[in-house]
Amino acid sequence: MIRVAKDIKEADRRGDDMGLDYREYAFYSALEVNDTSVAVLGDEILRHIARELVDTVKRNTSIDWTVRENVQAKMRIAVKKILRKHGYPPDMELKATETVIEQAKLLANDFNSKAYESDSDSYSIAAEPIN
Repeated sequence: MIRVAKDIKEADRRGDDMGLDYREYAFYSALEVNDTSVAVLGDEILRHIARELVDTVKRNTSIDWTVRENVQAKMRIAVKKILRKHGYPPDMELKATETVIEQAKLLANDFNSKAYESDSDSYSIAAEPIN
């Protein structure tokens, strides 16, 4: 249990050192698993891809997106476009896409809530569909 806690703290520290928030670092880690991608693209490009993935996932999520296959299919297409645009190794694209979708599902509550700021406090409420 202590080892797991240390691993989590180390991952948080590494994300902070790279200038990534926890969502960006989750996607960065999903892309970094492939050693070829790190060798070919480098850390800077992978960080940029991770940031772009967070923005794309935010834009493409809805309250029930984790159970709606059509929304997930749209998101897969958006993720693949980002990976191709930045030259992610094609042989690992499918695995990376699925890993990103799984990470997004794990972070679904973060993407489905919207923070509202007042003068001194920050509040979070569930996102409502825009009509």
